[in-house]
Amino acid sequence: MNLQEDKFFTKPAVVWLLAMLCCALWGSAFPSIKTGYALFQIPQGEFQTQILFAGSRFFFAGVLTVLFGSMLGRKLLLPQKGSWKRISMLGLFQTILQYIPFYIGLAHTSGVKSSILVGTNVFLSLLIACLIFKQETLTGRKVLGSVIGFSGVVLVNLSGAGLDSQFSFLGEGMILISTVSTAFSAVLMKHLSQQDDPVMLSGYQFLFGGAVLAALGFAFGGRITTWNFPGASLLFYLAFLSAAAYSLWSILLKYNPVSRVTVFGFMNPVFGVILSALILNERQQAFGLKAVAALALVSLGIYIVNSAAAARPQKDGLSNI
Repeated sequence: MNLQEDKFFTKPAVVWLLAMLCCALWGSAFPSIKTGYALFQIPQGEFQTQILFAGSRFFFAGVLTVLFGSMLGRKLLLPQKGSWKRISMLGLFQTILQYIPFYIGLAHTSGVKSSILVGTNVFLSLLIACLIFKQETLTGRKVLGSVIGFSGVVLVNLSGAGLDSQFSFLGEGMILISTVSTAFSAVLMKHLSQQDDPVMLSGYQFLFGGAVLAALGFAFGGRITTWNFPGASLLFYLAFLSAAAYSLWSILLKYNPVSRVTVFGFMNPVFGVILSALILNERQQAFGLKAVAALALVSLGIYIVNSAAAARPQKDGLSNI
């Protein structure tokens, strides 16, 4: 991308609009995946087929991303010889370690609860960027914002209004493992996109990660035996939303500080809660007092983190891996 495009993707209005679009697409994934389980008749405990389903989705997302990048650049989007190590590293965190536990966890807990737990990746990304990769400075206001945001996660696990204090490893535990991987992938994309085109990285890590997920699911006995037009259409939509959202998100991460982009992640649980309520009939959880209060805390925490990032310049240096 040239200097003009560089400036374009750092404009506040552009960052705001594109980041919100990404979060709306990701928010729609929560109810869409659960609907996909029903359309393809995938049982709750059949994690092998769930992983096969995920692998199919992300492999097709990789195909769409490469096609999009090729049309954008008017030539076939291909990785350089030295890019495969970075692609495999990103694919490990962004697809394999993120979505194996995510698909298992989503099958064992509600879409509303999952979407709010996933929102904590904003704070984890900030801590990883500051403490491990040294991309930003960790301040007291950022820590305060992280604590307030995490308190929303604690609140959503309290009993009442359909949101209980139960915590299972296969449910909430898997979602949290996925969230940690999501946080690492965001910081890795910021780092690796300084050496490679971010759309290329997104496309080929999807192809790599999707193929690995599909192979693992099939090897352990996963099979998708029910195919119909609604199911195939939903699978295409899931592939499209991943291709579009991750391509745009990776471009934003390349040209902006991690905190400036990932701070919009608080909209993931907001969109996830609203869409889960409408599509999955989880209205009691979505509009209960504790759920609304939890979302308010998450939003307040992100506001504090964002104001802290804006008040202090970010570091440009990136650590080596």
